[in-house]
Amino acid sequence: MVFTPTVPTDKDLHATAARRSWLRKTVDVIAYPYRASSGVARGMLVAGTVMVGFMVVLAIFAPLLAPAGFNEVETAELGAFPKHAPPSSEHWFGTNVQRFDVLSRVIWGARTELQVVLLSLSLTVVTGVLLGLVAGYVGGWLDRLLVLVMDALFAFPYLLLAIVVAFLLADKLPQGLGGGIAVAAVAITVVYIPQYFRVVRNSTISAKQATYVEAARAIGAPPFVVVMRYLFSNVIQSVPVIATLNGADAILTLAGLGFLGYGLQPTEASEWGYDLQRAVDDATAGIWWTGLFPGLAIVWLVVGLTLVGEGLNETLNPTLRVRRLIPVQLTSVGTTAQEPAVAGRSSGRGGEDA
Repeated sequence: MVFTPTVPTDKDLHATAARRSWLRKTVDVIAYPYRASSGVARGMLVAGTVMVGFMVVLAIFAPLLAPAGFNEVETAELGAFPKHAPPSSEHWFGTNVQRFDVLSRVIWGARTELQVVLLSLSLTVVTGVLLGLVAGYVGGWLDRLLVLVMDALFAFPYLLLAIVVAFLLADKLPQGLGGGIAVAAVAITVVYIPQYFRVVRNSTISAKQATYVEAARAIGAPPFVVVMRYLFSNVIQSVPVIATLNGADAILTLAGLGFLGYGLQPTEASEWGYDLQRAVDDATAGIWWTGLFPGLAIVWLVVGLTLVGEGLNETLNPTLRVRRLIPVQLTSVGTTAQEPAVAGRSSGRGGEDA
């Protein structure tokens, strides 16, 4: 039998190089804030990333880490769960009034929170950025109409608006679209769209007067090309910071919906706000564990996302960014001195008087 070696063609080599280049660019974009930050900003970024990463690990590996399902009241190993059992070797976080294992509810709740936050932020960013681009670039009556709608939404208290949307969409979305998770995500999406719309619209109005945009119009570039190629990358620089901070707000909004009874049902998924609502009566009876651990989980994730957002803001915001001092060697006649100077500052004649 004769084996013929396979020689990659130029097309395969170019495709492989393109994939590597795309992967390298993605890694560079993600790693840039950590390389560019320093001091307190880097500490916040690293601490927030570790805290959020811990919750992400819990969410991904929930079936392996949780001792039971989010709505199970018995297992083959532990048997039937007792009601209001305190923390023990069998139930590390105890059980609640519904005989659910609190540790399992906390772990499965991490998956629910991240699913809702990622879905709502994706919908919010796409909708808010596109509407802001269109309104800022087109202007006229369309801009005035969209600004009127967004101002009306922005005038509502965010939790009240989320409750209204969740109430209107309850049992309206099919289970194939996510059921309660999709309803909660849409309710949160409506709350935060005006923020992205305002930021992107204002940036677009300023950027469309730039020389490079006028040059693109002069050479006959269609409006879609001008918006997506010349404006898009210049008006979304602050969107990642806003998205990270809104993620922390979305966690609190989802917990508020669950606490008030407009969130996810216990048979659909585990949700920390609902668990806190069920633990209110337990607190007066001295049963502290049913509300402590879901509350700590909310605080942990909110603080982690807030630290990431503040660290990104300190690093990417040009008005807050502090440039590091770079030691510059100044050479004079007969001596060599080491003095700190700001990068880019003229060093002068450095020792002419020596």
